[in-house]
Amino acid sequence: MIGKISSEFIDDLLIQVNIIDIIYSRIPLQKSGKNLRACCPFHTEKTASFTVSLEKQFYHCFGCGAHGTAISFLMEYERMDFLESVQELAVHSGIKVPTSSFSPNITNHQSCYNLLDKVSQYFIDQLHCHHQHDKFEDYLRQRGLSAQIIEKFHIGMAADSWNDLLKKFGDTEQDKKRLNDVGLLSHNKGYTYDRFRNRIMFPILNRRGRIVGFGGRVLNDDMPKYLNSPETMVFHKGYELYGLYQAIQANHRLDKIIIVEGYMDVIVMANYGINNAVATLGTAITSEHLRQLLRSAPEIIFCFDGDRAGSEASWRAAENTLPMLGGNHEFKFIALPSGEDPDSLLRKEGPYKFNQLIKNAQSYSDYFFSILKNRVNINSMDGRSRLVEIVKPYLWNIPIGVYREMLEQRLSEISQISILVLNRHLSKPIINKDKRTSHLPAKVISPVRMAITVLLQYPGFYKCVNKYDHIKILEQPGIDVLLRLLKILRIYPHLNTAAILERWRGDINGEYLQRLAQQPLSLSMDGLKNELIGIMHHLQTQALQKRQSKLTDKPLNQLTNSEKAEVRSFY
Repeated sequence: MIGKISSEFIDDLLIQVNIIDIIYSRIPLQKSGKNLRACCPFHTEKTASFTVSLEKQFYHCFGCGAHGTAISFLMEYERMDFLESVQELAVHSGIKVPTSSFSPNITNHQSCYNLLDKVSQYFIDQLHCHHQHDKFEDYLRQRGLSAQIIEKFHIGMAADSWNDLLKKFGDTEQDKKRLNDVGLLSHNKGYTYDRFRNRIMFPILNRRGRIVGFGGRVLNDDMPKYLNSPETMVFHKGYELYGLYQAIQANHRLDKIIIVEGYMDVIVMANYGINNAVATLGTAITSEHLRQLLRSAPEIIFCFDGDRAGSEASWRAAENTLPMLGGNHEFKFIALPSGEDPDSLLRKEGPYKFNQLIKNAQSYSDYFFSILKNRVNINSMDGRSRLVEIVKPYLWNIPIGVYREMLEQRLSEISQISILVLNRHLSKPIINKDKRTSHLPAKVISPVRMAITVLLQYPGFYKCVNKYDHIKILEQPGIDVLLRLLKILRIYPHLNTAAILERWRGDINGEYLQRLAQQPLSLSMDGLKNELIGIMHHLQTQALQKRQSKLTDKPLNQLTNSEKAEVRSFY
């Protein structure tokens, strides 16, 4: 099941929908070989790099990396959520969505949005309508926020009460459940109480302008200083960005977005006329955050606080952007003076100095090498040798292309070693240490990865795969994914690439499979079919040899009768 919608329904929907029709009705497409091409709708570009595959029912932009199925396109282009996208495609195709499976989720999501809207308005009313809460308004005035900015960001306050929201919105058990579903209640030792108390409240809006959660800041020394909503059915911290909706609304066309650390940084910057700042929600920048931002603007600037934590956050951001470097976009960095954050610097120096910092933001390459050079003595041969070894694993996380070659050339110049010699040392791939994909193949095209890629792009080839029952004992990366893929295709042989990928939506391996679906394959269809057959035969042989070795190494008196029969079958 995907949410409350069966996977079988999604399969049938994506088989009947033509992604070309869905995208062509929204942006112009032109024929380019067997695919269609357009300027990407998710970032600014002059040369068309957005391609749509009729065969795979899949789109991919070689500039910003946007990719996905017809469902993904509607979610990103129309800013729909998953359920709305499915409903839109169903209406387009004349398919009736099963009411029993679909309507409850629509109702649940809508009721969440409606409740969050009401609570947000209640927090706003609390801020403005009660004289005993003057300390909150005084705080906002001291921060220099105008009435227009307070209204623009829907700022409110939560009363200093354990059950204010419970009394206002929790009349029945069902009402209490809804409050809990949207993360407004906490529980401890059998007691239920308001999650947010005695705090300035900042509603968190998604790209469509819907309130999906809250952040709250205390004015005293209580901890935590900032408190966010927990994960709910409508709020996911690794996906949402505070201020993105307001930035999109304030700019007809965003040419850059500035990532800062906190709510007040975003709000104070807007107060000073800088309307293109966003903040993560108490978490490090994720790949999903970056994909959203690159679809909104071609230039991303990281601007974290001028302290040790801010420096560490900047470097983590630099590491997380490695797989997205190159293409028609840029990443830059601003180093704030020690002890300053965007809020304090703007109030102290005004917008002119801050805009100069934005204008002179450091390029990714300059930032990257400045950080790594500080770890060695660049004036010694030993230090330069160490630098090469330090930089090498980072380079292997950057997509192959002009940008990586330019970084390698820069490393050659800094390390004072010829590019030919350097390339010999960079030729060995580095295994990807990302925890999310550590159990999958490395960047080298392993046989298992090749088999997964061929089956993804040509699902009908599964019919060529005969025996593979023993390969589950192999401990090679990706075996579990390969077996799951084969099982799905055996049960649902009619699936296309898009339908397969939707079955991995939200899965830990989903993003990895999306990349394999767009992996170029140089062999002909017959060549790929033979390659798949050969790989599966080789894996099965490996598995049988491993099983044989394991059984023959055991003393005869420790073998079961079935194992003895299995040993005899080997000879």
